Amino acid sequence: MRLSHDHRVDDPNEVERINRAGGFLFKGRVLGVLAVTRSLGDHCMKEFVIAKPHYNETAIHCQNTAEQGQEEYPPVLILACDGLWDVMQDQEAVDLVLSFMGDRADSAQFLVEEAIRRGSTDNVSVVVAWL
Repeated sequence: MRLSHDHRVDDPNEVERINRAGGFLFKGRVLGVLAVTRSLGDHCMKEFVIAKPHYNETAIHCQNTAEQGQEEYPPVLILACDGLWDVMQDQEAVDLVLSFMGDRADSAQFLVEEAIRRGSTDNVSVVVAWL
């Protein structure tokens, strides 16, 4: 289940917000500089590139599906920068983490290395939380 919303320059709502603030998009970038519409930092662009994220809340209900004849998967949360998501779909990242055979503490590094192997050129920061 996706809990966030990508802050990209091709999102019509983000384009409208930036235009209303007096900004513009040039060559797929805010003011011709940034390829994201929301971020921390970038203070010189704070009128157009805001830090307030979209977010969702959800309750996680753990049930023993193994008793019902289904395979049981532990709840996992993947928090990552677009360097991971540029080269990997959501479910693919989850599947890789759940199939990782090493120590759970190393699963985030596993995703980072896989993203780099796939050619990611952006920031590839990843946190995997086992719930």
